[in-house]
Amino acid sequence: MQNRISSFPPHIDDQSEILILGSIPGVKSLEKQQYYAHPQNKFWKIILELLNEEFTEDYSKRLEVLKKHHIALWDVIDSCERKGSLDSEIKNEEANQIAELLDEYTNIKAVFSNGGKSYKNLQKLLGKNYRLPIFLLPSTSPLHTISFERKFEEWKKILEFLK
Repeated sequence: MQNRISSFPPHIDDQSEILILGSIPGVKSLEKQQYYAHPQNKFWKIILELLNEEFTEDYSKRLEVLKKHHIALWDVIDSCERKGSLDSEIKNEEANQIAELLDEYTNIKAVFSNGGKSYKNLQKLLGKNYRLPIFLLPSTSPLHTISFERKFEEWKKILEFLK
């Protein structure tokens, strides 16, 4: 039997304007109890560069930057069984309450999925004609092998929804 793993609580507040959803944290993120903790994951490099913020390894400062720019983070999966970090290894998943979160935080204008698994699960949870726009962004995982430049260009979409 594989170990059951759980997502982190959402990083969100009443000022959040966009929500970025991953699938569920990988092994390194679970070990460190931080979103996108794997050193090869490009999430923080992309986000900090997009927001014209100085790169930092300090997780609390990274979260402060997200708050300052009204960006919320969470995962579509609350818990699952998985060996390793691959989304393809996810079994027996339980969904997070995304619709309820969006009902509670009414300033959210758009939802962005970090990768295909997040997007597919979100489509199942919210349906294709949900009241907010939902965008698929290329995964920031090192396993998604398109270039950093191409990922960065796609991720620029989030800027359209921030003040």
